[in-house]
Amino acid sequence: MFNDLKTLRITCDGPELRVELNAPETGNAISEEILDDLLAVLEEVHNRPDIRVLVLSGAGPDFCRGGDRHEFAGQLDHDPTGSGLRTIGGKARRVCDALATTSAVTIARLHGQVIGAGLALALFCDLRIGAFDSRFRLPELALGIPAAWGGSLPRLLHEVGAARIRELILTGNSFDAARAEQLSVLHRVVPESELDDAIREWSKPVLRRSAAALRTTKALLNSYAAASRLGDTTLLDAEVLSAVVAAGQRR
Repeated sequence: MFNDLKTLRITCDGPELRVELNAPETGNAISEEILDDLLAVLEEVHNRPDIRVLVLSGAGPDFCRGGDRHEFAGQLDHDPTGSGLRTIGGKARRVCDALATTSAVTIARLHGQVIGAGLALALFCDLRIGAFDSRFRLPELALGIPAAWGGSLPRLLHEVGAARIRELILTGNSFDAARAEQLSVLHRVVPESELDDAIREWSKPVLRRSAAALRTTKALLNSYAAASRLGDTTLLDAEVLSAVVAAGQRR
């Protein structure tokens, strides 16, 4: 299971699967290769009802410093029309959708820098725990990029609230773990040395739940969360991202 994954470290302990972003030399920047590997893992989890909990973490000093901007630039050099970026954007949305809809309970284990696409990825997990010294930021606007990655904007609005997300996106200011907990970006904050113990406190009762009841409850939560949206405009995220970035490059 999970062979040939160059960018992820996978550990399976019975019904609990740990997925670690394993590109610390880039700050675990989300590249197309990482997206491909995440898609492969999440597809496997979809076919493995025995996996009840999935923990997403990052190797090295940071969980994730955002999208791979060097890859973005390379894609535009190769094709200024932005078709490569559209492909990456489409994969990002599929990964986030798979994280949100998998029957396993997903837990984001956050430490260090949690930036941009990394924060978006974490937001699609059911539960999020962060170390006291973790830092968060949504820098897309300052980088000339729209907040259109993986369908994250409506997720942010739903989880945090429109007023606060407007502030975070427009200013691009970083915020600490205490603030993240106030905003519901995090459910819990602990010292980094206690992250795994706190995750076990969550996973133990989950593993005792009825698999059918758990799967149905997750489906209901996702359904009610989406009920307020008349149309899923996040399907346009890849097009918006590629068009804006390509236009900025031409200027």
